[in-house]
Amino acid sequence: MRLKKNIATSESGFIFNPGTGDSFSANPLASEILLQLKEGAAISDIKKNILVKYDTDANNLEKDWDDFTAQLREANLLDI
Repeated sequence: MRLKKNIATSESGFIFNPGTGDSFSANPLASEILLQLKEGAAISDIKKNILVKYDTDANNLEKDWDDFTAQLREANLLDI
């Protein structure tokens, strides 16, 4: 799973898809994930970082990750 190359992201959570003209705003954790995806980080590494940095467990992370990636797909932001 990769973020499309033309997707613009900012640390403040602004996301812009120049292909569609759509823009979105993301919370700080989502922004962090998007920046890591854009840099080419492995999903397993992103998940490990979340588990270390935030108060969550692997089961909740997987559920939230599935929800998050479904939203990214729906917004046409992923290059799968």
